Amino acid sequence: MKIKICCISSQEEAQIAISSGADVLGLVAKMPSGPGTIDDFLIQDIVTIIPKHIDSFLLTPKTNPHDIIEHQRFTGTNCIQLVDAVAIEDYPILRAHLPNVKLIQVIHVTGEESILEAKKYEKFADMILLDSGNPTLAIKELGGTGRKHDWKISKKIVESVSIPVFLAGGLNAENIHEAIEAVNPHGLDICSGVRSNGKLDFEKLSYLIKAIQNRKMSDS
Repeated sequence: MKIKICCISSQEEAQIAISSGADVLGLVAKMPSGPGTIDDFLIQDIVTIIPKHIDSFLLTPKTNPHDIIEHQRFTGTNCIQLVDAVAIEDYPILRAHLPNVKLIQVIHVTGEESILEAKKYEKFADMILLDSGNPTLAIKELGGTGRKHDWKISKKIVESVSIPVFLAGGLNAENIHEAIEAVNPHGLDICSGVRSNGKLDFEKLSYLIKAIQNRKMSDS
């Protein structure tokens, strides 16, 4: 099971996450709302120290394909997490210009309708990430809420699509085993659950990753 540590805010935090066993680092660009955002120059700087075997996710709120392409090329990440809905007809444009970049479409789980939304992207995205935002608000929530959503719906999405699914939203050491049992995702996306006063907490991070690894060992 892949472990993504999101809201990385410095090279130091990146190094802590990597040394603790993270498979993926999330770098959050400026958003309409929510914590953990950094500017594009800092994202670019952090990417330079991330080893090739670690995936770097650029969390972008952009939906115009040409803006997305420009954003990725500036920051240099090897994956793009599209936190807002991108039109299906724009995916071929992204593929043509960014053939070696993985595209991760976020689905904000709000109800049963989210299952159909996820299915819509199945043949276009490389992965789906389930989060707890609300893009319909006047000021969009596109992540970083620290809230859980309905894991029963998340499980249905995992079972209904053929591409990998990451689970995000309010995950921490206390509920991580329950989340894995309830949803069985390909990967886990953790942000606030491994932070203290907004900073990446090495002890919390190590404890959570060990808990996940111990579960893997017991399952095998």
